[in-house]
Amino acid sequence: MDNPAFVEIQKHIDGSDVMLFMKGTPLFPQCGFSARVVQILKHAGAPFASVNVLEDPEIREGIKQFSNWPTIPQLYVKGEFIGGCDIVTEMYQSGELTALLTEKGVIQNAA
Repeated sequence: MDNPAFVEIQKHIDGSDVMLFMKGTPLFPQCGFSARVVQILKHAGAPFASVNVLEDPEIREGIKQFSNWPTIPQLYVKGEFIGGCDIVTEMYQSGELTALLTEKGVIQNAA
């Protein structure tokens, strides 16, 4: 891990149970995909932290190499890369995301 951006990214991931690398902020998302993932996390009742990749070009490029995933947003839960907007949306619709968040102890099961 010689890449300083990777070190920074890992710090963010380790620092929060649910970490979203996104364009913009949860209050002011700068792209529709980031906005959708924020909405899904809020609906799921998952507390999350975020990094605005637009503020740091090294993180913006680094996260794509770090996860080997070409797009932003990117969601991590308990250090595990979950995916981007399409995967998060599909997982939410199928109930998989809520199950994962519950299993990982991020949210309490509503049932």
